[in-house]
Amino acid sequence: MARKRSPRTASAACPCGAAAYARCCAPLHDGKPAADPETLMRSRFSAYALGRTDHVHRTWHPETRPPHEADVADDPGLRWVRLEVLETAGGSVFDAEGSVRFRAHYREGGKPGVMEELSRFVRHEGQWVYWGPLPL
Repeated sequence: MARKRSPRTASAACPCGAAAYARCCAPLHDGKPAADPETLMRSRFSAYALGRTDHVHRTWHPETRPPHEADVADDPGLRWVRLEVLETAGGSVFDAEGSVRFRAHYREGGKPGVMEELSRFVRHEGQWVYWGPLPL
């Protein structure tokens, strides 16, 4: 089972930086579908930050996700600290896919790091899911 770290109060800031956790990513972590790829990507970043690997696994397309939730990395030495959404494309109610380019800032062993990715999202059974990275 994934180790879960939650903000202390309902008004605590969401790890994705968009709003208070209770009004931002918490409903998605509890099963609410994402309205668009950016919202899903933000919720996945927050899930990594909070150890909610269940959400990460559940929102990954079944054709590309790791076979077991335990296969989704939850490295205790890595702390996700900030998200920058750089660009979004597609993802309207009429689109079948969309993309989000972002930078995820982290600390590992006390040292800062940055991961940048262009992520592809597709609709699967009516809901947005993460497909995988696209070339930058």
